[in-house]
Amino acid sequence: MTMDIPFTRTRTPLSRPDDTSLSFGKVLTDHMFMMDYEAGRGWHDPRVVPYAPLVMDPATSVLHYGQAVFDGLKAFRQADGSIKLFRAERHARRLNKSCRALCIPEMDEDLIRRSFEAIVAADHEWVPRAPGTSLYIRPTVVATEVMLGVHPASRYTYFVICSPVGSYYKEGVKPVRILATDTHVRAVQGGLGEAKTAANYAASLSAQQEAEAAGYTQVLWLDGVERRWIDEVGTMNIMMRIGDEVITPPLAGTILDGVTRNSILTLLRDWGVAVNERRISIEEVMEAGRNGTLKEMWGTGTAAVVSPVGELGYKGEKITIGSGGTGELTQKLYDAIVSIQYGWAPDPHGWMTEVKTPVEA
Repeated sequence: MTMDIPFTRTRTPLSRPDDTSLSFGKVLTDHMFMMDYEAGRGWHDPRVVPYAPLVMDPATSVLHYGQAVFDGLKAFRQADGSIKLFRAERHARRLNKSCRALCIPEMDEDLIRRSFEAIVAADHEWVPRAPGTSLYIRPTVVATEVMLGVHPASRYTYFVICSPVGSYYKEGVKPVRILATDTHVRAVQGGLGEAKTAANYAASLSAQQEAEAAGYTQVLWLDGVERRWIDEVGTMNIMMRIGDEVITPPLAGTILDGVTRNSILTLLRDWGVAVNERRISIEEVMEAGRNGTLKEMWGTGTAAVVSPVGELGYKGEKITIGSGGTGELTQKLYDAIVSIQYGWAPDPHGWMTEVKTPVEA
């Protein structure tokens, strides 16, 4: 196939779902990218093969000691039928950052980027065409050494799978209700908070269940030491507009370096909006909500782009943010990012990269 990456085409292609029926992550495409690591040999044998289960010995180290990282990005169908990736280079860089945090050998970032292009090229017909749809790309690295012993593994597998996904907001951008928790902890400095690793998501499930039981959509995480400084919301970065300033927690070792976060901060600065990456306490946010200076709050992430927050709960108190609807700046940011992704607006920062298709066996 292109880029000297071998391509074995499936002999049993699946039927592609209708664009109007797509949800998130329920349907997987025909192929997967794979590559292996062995101590002394390094990363080797990049290839695109038919999608198939991974076969693992019960003593495979990832099952016991959790050396697993992943990332997530999207490919978008353009109006002319071409396909482009959103910020592939930055996602490749972040995947390696997560690898470092878990003692997983890093990969050549150009090869990571080419792995994204190779799997999308192989399954280019799966990239949906309806507005708001896209192809979600999930690169993952797991430790595959067969051993029972707590130390970094000597073998790993890197794989990339894809799923056509529908619009996150099928009926327009909708505000969510979030609950700040000071009983559960997501991360502390020196831990894995800034890595995209399976353990972080497993640790969030209990608090998420409690929030849902209380009628909220997501958990607003506070720091793990003083339990007063805001970190993230659910699996997203968090931003808020207090007065004329947008505030977001800094990248200080406990939160993920979100690609959408970085993109939105870039746009805000392009527009001349005052931006402050600083620590902000839950008390400051609640007080801003009480006195009316908390105008907007939103989460940022690959799946939703932005998720507006209409209500915040903390210690039995609830505050409505702004009017409780989607704020003007929140909507403007969503529209701007989406327009770049689908090619409806110029791409001044060069965030989009085209995937060459079709792939020939």
